[in-house]
Amino acid sequence: MKKSKDRNWFIVLCVAPATILFFIFMIIPTFNVFKMSLYKWGGYSAKKTFVGFNNFRLLLNDMKFIQSFQNTVMLIVIVCVVTIGIALILASILSREKVVCKGLFRVIFYVPNVLSIVVISAIFSAIYDAKNGMLNSLLSIFRVGKEPIYWLGDQKIVLFSIAGAMVWQAIGYYMVMYMASIASVPESLYENASLEGASKIKQFFEITIPLIWQNIRTTLTFFIIGSINMSFLFVRVMTSGGPDGSTEVFLSYMYKQAYTNSSYGYGMSIGVVVFIFSFALSAIVNLITRRDPVEL
Repeated sequence: MKKSKDRNWFIVLCVAPATILFFIFMIIPTFNVFKMSLYKWGGYSAKKTFVGFNNFRLLLNDMKFIQSFQNTVMLIVIVCVVTIGIALILASILSREKVVCKGLFRVIFYVPNVLSIVVISAIFSAIYDAKNGMLNSLLSIFRVGKEPIYWLGDQKIVLFSIAGAMVWQAIGYYMVMYMASIASVPESLYENASLEGASKIKQFFEITIPLIWQNIRTTLTFFIIGSINMSFLFVRVMTSGGPDGSTEVFLSYMYKQAYTNSSYGYGMSIGVVVFIFSFALSAIVNLITRRDPVEL
C-alpha cells in the first residue's frame, strides 16, 4: 500500500511542473484572449469598455480582415499540398531508389528546417529582389521578359512568392518523417508488386501511400496549424503585409490591430477567430482523411 502511494506521489511530482507551466502559459492566456475580445481597449490605458460581441460584428464588415482570411486559406492550401506532395516524392526516391550520396541529399534537404524563419525570409527577400535578385538575374540569362519582375511588389504574384519560401523551409522536415515511415514498409511487398508488373508509380500510390497514411494524416494536421503561425513570420519579415495589404494574414492583421493601431480588444477578437478556425479546420481535415488503417 505504501509503495503504491509513493508511486502515485512520484507520478504527481513528475507531471506537476509541466501541468503548471501549461496552465500558466497556455490556459490562462487563452482565457484572457477570449475575455479581452469582449472589450474595447487600446491596450495601454486603464479604461476598458465592455462591448460584448460588437468586435466580432465589426469583423464581418472589415474587408481587410476578410482579405487576410482569404490569404491565410490560400497559403494553407498551396503550401500544404505542394510541401506534402514534394516531401512524399523525395522521401520515396531517397528511400527506395539507388541514389548516389543519398545521405548528403538528406542533409541538404533538411538544412532549411534548421535555419531560423527570419533568416530564410531574409534570404528569399534577397533572391526576389527586383534589381539585384538572383531569380531575376537567372531569368534574364534566358531572356524571359525585358522588365524586372517585382516578386514582392506585384499583388498578383507576391502571395505565391511567400508560399515558395514557406515550401522550401518545410519540405526537408516532412521528407525525413516520411522516410522513417517508408522504412517500416516491408520490401517484400514491393518485390511482389514488381513481379506482377506494377510500375514504380503504381507501387507508390497503392503500397507506399496507404501504408503510411496515418503518418500523413498526423503531419497534415500539424502542418495546417503550423502554417498559420509560419505565415505570420514570413509576411512580417518579407512584406509587412504589403503591397496594399495583399499579403496580410490572420496573425499579421491581428498584430497590427492589437499593437500598432491600439485596438487591443479588436485584435483579440481576431485571435479568437484564429483559435476557432484552427481547431475547426483540423477537425475537418481529420474527418475527410479518415480511413480504415491498412494492416500488413
